[in-house]
Amino acid sequence: MSYFVYLLKTKKKMNNKFFSYVGYTNDLSKRLQLHNNGKGAKYTKGKKWELIYYEKYENKNEAMSFEYSLKKNKILRKELLDKSI
Repeated sequence: MSYFVYLLKTKKKMNNKFFSYVGYTNDLSKRLQLHNNGKGAKYTKGKKWELIYYEKYENKNEAMSFEYSLKKNKILRKELLDKSI
């Protein structure tokens, strides 16, 4: 089974600032749909999310490891976010 690490972005209405969210899943389209329907992670509820980056992994441990490193790497997240704008 394949797993995906993904990066989502949304725009805050107050100041037009972008926010990002990192996660992993084995079904990318279903997970994005859950986030946008308010059934994803608590942080993502009530926002409209756009997929801006994903990477495929062959096993869950590799995906979880990269997800953790991407969450901690604010510079890479900002670069990916800036490329999507």
